[in-house]
Amino acid sequence: MLPEHFVPVAADKIYRLFNIGATGLIAAEFEGDVDVMPASWVCALDLIPCKVTAVIDKTHYTRALVEKSGYFAIGLPGAGIVKETLYLGSVSKNDEPDKMAKSGVALLEVPNSTIPMVEGCVAWAVFKVVSEPHNEKSYDLFIGEAVAAWADSRVFEDGHWHFETASDALRTLHYVAGGHFYKIGEPIVVE
Repeated sequence: MLPEHFVPVAADKIYRLFNIGATGLIAAEFEGDVDVMPASWVCALDLIPCKVTAVIDKTHYTRALVEKSGYFAIGLPGAGIVKETLYLGSVSKNDEPDKMAKSGVALLEVPNSTIPMVEGCVAWAVFKVVSEPHNEKSYDLFIGEAVAAWADSRVFEDGHWHFETASDALRTLHYVAGGHFYKIGEPIVVE
C-alpha cells in the first residue's frame, strides 16, 4: 500500500519526474522474483505518453526479469536511502540470491502492478517495454512507455518539483562514481 502522501502523477506531467537527471532505481518482477538496481543513465525521451530510456546491462539480474516480464519500474531515491541505493548497485543477485533481503530496503505494493517499489523514493513510475531489439542487444538501451506514476506530494505537486522546501532525506540522488553522490540543491528561476 502506498503512503498517503504519494499521489498519482497526471500523464502529461510524468516526463517531468525524469527531467532532473536523478539516479533511478530500476525494479523488475517476474513470477514473484524481484530485483532492484540503480541506474544513472535514465532519461526522459518523449512527453505524452511519457517514454524513458534506461541502460540495463545484459549482465544484471534485473535485465532478465525485464526481458521476461516486458515491464520495469523506476523509483527516484531520496538521500535518506543513499546507503541502500549504493548497496543495490554494489551487489548482484546473480552472486547473492538474498540481495534484496540484505539490502535493507522496504518494498511497497502499488496499484495495478506486480513490481514492488522501494520505500524512500520520492517518485515511481511503471513502464511497458517498447521493444527495440537492436538497441537492447547492441547498447543495453531499453525504452519504456509509462503506464502509471506516483510522486511524493511533499516534493512534487501540480507537476513541479519543490525540493527547496524538502528535508535532505527527500532530495534526489545524483551519482558520480565510487560511492560519490550529490543531492539536488536549490532552484534557480530565470524570469
